[in-house]
Amino acid sequence: MRIISGIRKGLKLKSPEGMNTRPTTDRVKESVFNLLQFRIPCDSVLDLFAGSGALGIEAISRHCTHAIFVDQNRQAIALIQENIGAAHFQESATVVCKDALSFLMEC
Repeated sequence: MRIISGIRKGLKLKSPEGMNTRPTTDRVKESVFNLLQFRIPCDSVLDLFAGSGALGIEAISRHCTHAIFVDQNRQAIALIQENIGAAHFQESATVVCKDALSFLMEC
């Protein structure tokens, strides 16, 4: 798994082991961002059920100002933080360890 475009294009991201988390494939990420890139201004994004953080990290790489990553799995949170660090995006990221639906209800 890698960042497919933007300022960190080509950076390999770590993905979680096992079958509990299914990382978003490069093809899906590319399709999503191709659809959104000219339609939605991107000051911040919310990456719910973040897993590895690949979608939010991709958004920051493509010049999104800030991303919030939400996952309830502590191992996923550690991996997200590691991937954010590898991309040097700590200043642009907020990581929350919480159930995504609970997080949304508090907003």
